[in-house]
Amino acid sequence: MTSPARPFLNRRLAEFGTTIFAEMSALATTTGSINLGQGFPDADGPEEVREAAVRALRDGRGNQYPPGPGVPELRTAIADHQLRRYGLSFDPDTEVLVTAGATEAIAATLLALLEPGDEVIALEPYYDSYAACIAMAGATRVPVTLRPDAEQERFRLDLDELRDAVTDRTRLLLINTPHNPTGTVLTREELTAIAELAVERDLLVVTDEVYEHLVFDEAAHVPPATLPGMRERTVTIGSAGKTFSFTGWKVGWVTGSPGLVSAVRSAKQFLTYVASGPFQHAVAEALALPDSYFDALRADMLAKRDVLAAGLTAAGFEVFRPAGTYFVTADIRPLGPELSRNGDGLAFCRALPELAGVVAIPNAVFYDHREAGAPFVRFAFCKRTEVLTEAAERLRKAFAH
Repeated sequence: MTSPARPFLNRRLAEFGTTIFAEMSALATTTGSINLGQGFPDADGPEEVREAAVRALRDGRGNQYPPGPGVPELRTAIADHQLRRYGLSFDPDTEVLVTAGATEAIAATLLALLEPGDEVIALEPYYDSYAACIAMAGATRVPVTLRPDAEQERFRLDLDELRDAVTDRTRLLLINTPHNPTGTVLTREELTAIAELAVERDLLVVTDEVYEHLVFDEAAHVPPATLPGMRERTVTIGSAGKTFSFTGWKVGWVTGSPGLVSAVRSAKQFLTYVASGPFQHAVAEALALPDSYFDALRADMLAKRDVLAAGLTAAGFEVFRPAGTYFVTADIRPLGPELSRNGDGLAFCRALPELAGVVAIPNAVFYDHREAGAPFVRFAFCKRTEVLTEAAERLRKAFAH
């Protein structure tokens, strides 16, 4: 059989192969390593939420196609959540859209709002689907790099660099806070500057807030839509997976002005059309859980963060203690040239399962400027404490001098 005259994959997606998550998870399986790579919990969320899904299945709610915008109970629960938490008022019928997880929300939003040739500014390193979705829309991504600040143990946004990145072709700003993979939570001052820039240059803002309930220490989550001039130009993306530890249910959502949500729905209907029917009913109940649930989740993740961060420090890594999400970024260079593979995070992560029986993700895959992310690796701490303790001990034995 002769080879095709040209590659099957179109040129917009040619740079995107199998995701790093698939590669590293396969390594975890073949080596029997502890998987701190892909960000999913190793225990289910609240029993009452799981039972709500079972009830919906048994009662026949959602077993057939749910309404295109999402079941009314969930859209109302999302609107109530935004009002209760942030003082943002949304009409459940015209300003809320349920999606197949945040990943579809991102895809539908970018496909709906971008024209070929538009530029999208994204904070680098960024979640890998951002680049692919921008490419599928025929737009151009313009990365603005978060820089490591070892003194403050965080990655920082250079607002001057952000302003300089805006051109006449810039259509929207793609913001992620709390930020995956660095764990940075943008401050009110930083977000206010972003809002002022968006208003001044008449830009749309798409904000990925899936880790909104996982914010630690003195940090506070500030939705950009709450800032002056932002309500009508912001698409806010949320998700149940990270907050309730049911990532396989794939229930996400979009909130925004009627025009923006209508545009996103126009694209979304040709992606999954609808999804996750019974789980939508369960998530509606989950969003109504008392504040004590969200406080306990935050406290639990904070304790796990500290277990892993302490273990990485003891093993010799330089640790950037996250203010949000459930990921820790570490610099491998203090391990020395040989163990760190000369600061090459990708080579280090490929060797790590054999070296220590642990899997991590190289941050470089989340950068356009690969050299800027080369020495950094990401570890997930959304695991049982005993798993994190064992991973920390394996790393200490492998690397501590």
